Amino acid sequence: MSKYKFLGYRRENGSVAARNHVAIIPVDDLSNSAAEGVASLVNGTLPLPHAYGRLQFGADLELFFDTMIGTGRNPNVAAAVVICIEPKWADKVAEGIAKTGKPVEVFSIEKSGDLKTIEKASRAAKGLVQKVSELKREEIDVADAVISTKCGESDTTSGLGANPTVGKVFERLVAAGGTVMFGETSELTGGEQIVADRMKNPELRKKFLDIFNDYNAMIEAQGSDLLGSQPTQGNIAGGLTTIEEKAMGNIQKIGKLKVDGVLSPAEAPHGKGLHFMDTSSAAAEAVTLFAAGGAIAHLFPTGQGNIIGNPVVPVIKLTANPNTAATMSEHIDVSVEKVLTLEQTLDQAGDALMDMLLRTLSGRLTAAEVLRHKEFVLTKLYRSA
Repeated sequence: MSKYKFLGYRRENGSVAARNHVAIIPVDDLSNSAAEGVASLVNGTLPLPHAYGRLQFGADLELFFDTMIGTGRNPNVAAAVVICIEPKWADKVAEGIAKTGKPVEVFSIEKSGDLKTIEKASRAAKGLVQKVSELKREEIDVADAVISTKCGESDTTSGLGANPTVGKVFERLVAAGGTVMFGETSELTGGEQIVADRMKNPELRKKFLDIFNDYNAMIEAQGSDLLGSQPTQGNIAGGLTTIEEKAMGNIQKIGKLKVDGVLSPAEAPHGKGLHFMDTSSAAAEAVTLFAAGGAIAHLFPTGQGNIIGNPVVPVIKLTANPNTAATMSEHIDVSVEKVLTLEQTLDQAGDALMDMLLRTLSGRLTAAEVLRHKEFVLTKLYRSA
């Protein structure tokens, strides 16, 4: 057992949670209105509207189901109500979530319409909210938690202060027996060999490089130049002139750890330690995928300032940029700006971030949660049929 404890919820399947949501999950974009209708009537519910779910196919459809089922399976979701225009897809999502042992109710709109569906789903949601409201937090070792990281609006202070602070915390979490995830495939460009050298075995190395090379082949097939997208205009304004500079700072978030697993988008880790997940570098998309993979909290370092949140997972934002800490203070949970003036060591910054993580896991609301930032954005691979 480690020295790091928090007060959390333990679920039916043994997983642990920092939040206790009753999620209202629309399986398709047509069902958003019904899901939001239930949430407007039943206090304590969390609707997850999104833009997709109709006429997807192949790998895109598989990723869609993995994300929706993974979101419902996330330990921070105590119970779920699934709504869809058609019963078959609603049942598929509900059955995937129910395998965790948590209560799930499912409704389809066809042959009922919105009003009757909202009524039936609201009655079910009311009972679920009351049921989960009686669940009690208990002391839990951080070794049982799954934590993810992704950065946004990076600048020179990110690689020098905020990202290495996350690296310190990740090292401690893994040493304590915990599970952590990182990703952002495109933002490793120029540093991919460094990450490849961190893989625990040749099989993982090959799997990672195949993912990375497939990404680059896709870009080249489009005849595209990523300049302006990677690095972004905000990155360039913050002093990062090349993707290689950005990658060097990005890699600081994993500290000195070896990589124990390589995951597909929305895939849950199959063991302890550090795992790479193939994700977009778009902030909301990446955090949504990490949540679907089971992360119960997310560490988000930012340089120029980013305001992202997530409905299911608390997003803890930290910065080493004194201007961002001052001008966007309502969005920042931890400032490590004193690392740059040598008034704070990276270990001390790690202490501050670890303390905030444990407090957040125990119920403290993040800045993003207080400000109602609930960005739930699905990753879409290609056009619908």
